[in-house]
Amino acid sequence: MGIEVIKAGALSLFQDGGRHGFQKLGVPVCGPMDEGAHRLANLLVGNGEDTATLEITLIGPTLRFTVPVCMALTGADLGARLDDRPLALKRPLVARPGQVLRFAGGPAGMRAYLAVHGGFDLTPVLGSCSTYLRGGLGGLGGRALRRGDHVEPKVPLPSDPRFLREVERQFWNIELYLPARLGLIARDTLRVVKGPHWPLFSGNSIRDFLTADFRILPESDRMGYRISGPRLAVEEAAQILSEATAFGAIQVPRGGDPIVLMADRQTMGGYPKIAHVAAVDLPALAQRRPGEFVHFELVPLERAQALDGMRDAAFAELRARLAVVGDILSRGVS
Repeated sequence: MGIEVIKAGALSLFQDGGRHGFQKLGVPVCGPMDEGAHRLANLLVGNGEDTATLEITLIGPTLRFTVPVCMALTGADLGARLDDRPLALKRPLVARPGQVLRFAGGPAGMRAYLAVHGGFDLTPVLGSCSTYLRGGLGGLGGRALRRGDHVEPKVPLPSDPRFLREVERQFWNIELYLPARLGLIARDTLRVVKGPHWPLFSGNSIRDFLTADFRILPESDRMGYRISGPRLAVEEAAQILSEATAFGAIQVPRGGDPIVLMADRQTMGGYPKIAHVAAVDLPALAQRRPGEFVHFELVPLERAQALDGMRDAAFAELRARLAVVGDILSRGVS
């Protein structure tokens, strides 16, 4: 059967690289909230970086493996344990039939990502396996995991105990260095670039935006992070035409509390956008919990682009080093 869901957890969804090309039809991109952790989990098990992972939010599920799999867990430390032993994060691991993955909770971070070698056996919708809850699309029937669900890995490992022991031994011999530029270090200062409506905001609002702390509100979700701080206001009323939205856009509704648009954002919006969170810092925002604070640092567009380029270069280097995982799994026991 593969993987049996014993307990569902708070919100566990399958997400791949996203459903691109359909925003003009009103279908959101979706995809992982923490793209960096999602990509890393896939690389650790020898997958392509867009392969679907299980995004686990705050309170994780309880999963029983009924076939052996190569797996990796990244992102927030949510107290994962395989049977009664703490599970190592950010490493390729072997789970054997009968073993149970549980989550005890952790002090920080919001989302963890579970990848299995070969990916999960899911049916794409509009070219993607990403779950869109509001539309009931993708993933496992367009919904979160439920107790009693069964999920199949596309590539279970051979059940030969010698093979599994040898794979496990070789995994632990991999020297793995994860550069900080991959965005794996928590941060509460988010770098932003000016949005298209920056000039419309008052001088006081610009000053407050760049100097004050903003608290993440409980109403935040995968569609948008609502944040509370000094009320932001435009100098004078302006008619703004609705336009396409982007992951990380910070829009300011009439009440003055900003909303940072996230993975499941609406496809169009007409609120003024004061700024955009740099792509390299979106994973850090996705890992902040309601009640925690963030503040914003303005950087030039060129700097934000350079940071994103350095992150992609680091992933390319890591991809080359982790090609050994696929080699280990394909060799078997000599």
